[in-house]
Amino acid sequence: MSFFEDLVPLLYFGKFRVHSDSILQNLSQSMSNMTCGSIDEGLEGSRNESYALILKLIAIAAILVTGVCGVAIPLVGKKYRFLRTDSNAFVAAKAFAAGVILATGFVHMLPDATSSLTNPCLPKFPWSKFPFSGFIAMMAALATLLADFIGTQYYERKQEKQSQSVKVDSLDSVSESSIVSVERRAGNGKVFGEEEGGAMHIVGMHAHAAHHRHSHSQEKGACEGHMSSHGHSHSHGIGGGDEEGGVRHVVVSQVLELGIVSHSVIIGLSLGVSHSPYTIRPLIGALSFHQFFEGFALGGCISQAHFMMLKTTIMACFFALTTPLGIAIGIAVSSSYNPKSPRALVIEGIFDSISAGILVYMALVDLIAADLLSKKMSCNVRLQVMSYFALFLGAGSMSSLAIWA
Repeated sequence: MSFFEDLVPLLYFGKFRVHSDSILQNLSQSMSNMTCGSIDEGLEGSRNESYALILKLIAIAAILVTGVCGVAIPLVGKKYRFLRTDSNAFVAAKAFAAGVILATGFVHMLPDATSSLTNPCLPKFPWSKFPFSGFIAMMAALATLLADFIGTQYYERKQEKQSQSVKVDSLDSVSESSIVSVERRAGNGKVFGEEEGGAMHIVGMHAHAAHHRHSHSQEKGACEGHMSSHGHSHSHGIGGGDEEGGVRHVVVSQVLELGIVSHSVIIGLSLGVSHSPYTIRPLIGALSFHQFFEGFALGGCISQAHFMMLKTTIMACFFALTTPLGIAIGIAVSSSYNPKSPRALVIEGIFDSISAGILVYMALVDLIAADLLSKKMSCNVRLQVMSYFALFLGAGSMSSLAIWA
């Protein structure tokens, strides 16, 4: 009996060892840099290295230009009326861009990632036994949410410390004057996007940034008393109100730039390592839209924060260069392995999955939720119709491109 008791653990250990050896062998095969002869024909037909490199260079130029324009317009637009972007048409254009970015993530990036990670060139275990593309996209979206949450927590702590010091400094001024900040007096005593106690949720962070683009709007379509009470809320507060508002703009701009930069570098890497023009083409349009409107939100916060000219220039240039830098790094990385190898399929599939998750998150939170769930939107039926039509038009148009891809 003792013989069998001693034999059973050995059998299980041997089985586990064989299984672990098989896993290591599959992983080694997945990272092979040798040309794969069984690569899917349709996937190989879409891989054109020379054409892909041309598209990458075009992407660098296009994204750089749109990023510079996006962040520069709010900084220059304060002096020139024709550059103001508080019109309904601009909000609708942003909704169209959100639809384009959302469709790029769902219809273009995620299917391409699935095709790469389930290619016959890769071992069936584990790549065909588990939906890695969807799982990685989900985790990327959650990681982006976590990054925004950490940034928001930093904002709240900074806000709380500054508010305490402002309240102490403003006690004397309150006794001498009955005038208080318009922003704190209006409505329920909170700033746009802020919750009770000064905390701000993640969507509120982006809504707060978007609100500065319309802070001087005099639209008739706004709710009664809403825009009139907030119309000049950032320019007529005195004392502690101005100081507290300035700190808020500084922190929001820093948190936004941190989030945008982290997103942009990863997506730029995804574009840079790809050898498929079918993947790169929709990314050029989506990233150009994203870079413009995110740059616009960041530029609005920078202009309200009243940074020195040197710091403003550094922040704007850093933002504009992040995605092109990611693409350049991706190009350098992609040149270090065989584009028709299993390693190329794994790398591109993982990066495409990550990009899909980030693009979906950015479209839903940074663009759609921040504007389409805003007070201005709920008070203007015409703007609602225009924006939702543009949103579905952008998503449908970008999705239809997959037919000719």
